[in-house]
Amino acid sequence: MQIQACLPRAGAALLLGFGLLAGPAGLAARADKTPLDAKVPQDALQMTRKMICSLEDGKPIIHWWKGTMLSRVPGERDRVLFNVQGMNIRQCGTFSDPKKGPGFRSVSREVMLYLDPATNQVLRKWKNPWTGEEVNVVHVANDPVNMRGPMFAFNDQGKPHEFSGTFVKDKVWTSGEAPLYYDNPMAGDYQDLVGNKYHAIEMLNSFTDAKWLLDLRQKTLPTVTISWARLSDWIPWMKMGGRPGLVVFTTVGKRVATIDDLSEPLRSEIRSNYPLYLAPPPLDDARPNETSWTYIKKMVDAQRAAAK
Repeated sequence: MQIQACLPRAGAALLLGFGLLAGPAGLAARADKTPLDAKVPQDALQMTRKMICSLEDGKPIIHWWKGTMLSRVPGERDRVLFNVQGMNIRQCGTFSDPKKGPGFRSVSREVMLYLDPATNQVLRKWKNPWTGEEVNVVHVANDPVNMRGPMFAFNDQGKPHEFSGTFVKDKVWTSGEAPLYYDNPMAGDYQDLVGNKYHAIEMLNSFTDAKWLLDLRQKTLPTVTISWARLSDWIPWMKMGGRPGLVVFTTVGKRVATIDDLSEPLRSEIRSNYPLYLAPPPLDDARPNETSWTYIKKMVDAQRAAAK
């Protein structure tokens, strides 16, 4: 789940130039009972930040989801290949710029497991039904998945930030699509000539109560419900080669208070095999983002190097 990673990346110079503020929120110009106003750029930014993380700098926020991954092959019925369970743990830091005003940046890392659709157990190996080959399952372990740069009340051209949510009575939701099309890290240097570009789209919806979102005194939303869907090429570890088709992820989830609130077997698997993911990256993290493809490429390259 990497929609936040589609925003401009923050390099070390950017972090040093604007300075990461140490205040508890840094965005608030007032502390009264007046509701936030989406028409005010600074307020709209706070509303966006609350949907993503918290107004409190450094507070870990966990989003959890579960669902299924299906195949879509021309001439075949769609089939459920795996159940999935995942979580993203993040935190936000406050920035300030003399021209663009207050801002924030989110840093995170995430895990998603592929589970047997019948038993819901974590899969270590999987028999590919199209090739008959038994392959090793590589679960998602992306570190980091960061906002690529701070989001400010005004952008470089002076355009004010707009809150993208929709209000209906006492509820509010946000929707986002991330069409992805770029050089595939596991393909060659001639993708503009012969294809093989990485092609996917992610779709994320978030829902919460309007009263909590508009209350400036409520630094962290007590409830957020999410849905996440993704269409992409075959996952590399499936070893599908050039076979036609794609995979579809469809999930629902919510914000949870702690790692203990995650479902099983995700909770135990993180504690046993992914302890780094018990906490988000540091607020000044300037590393390039990790994706499933770059992560798997590193694993394959290391295995090939070891074999030599």
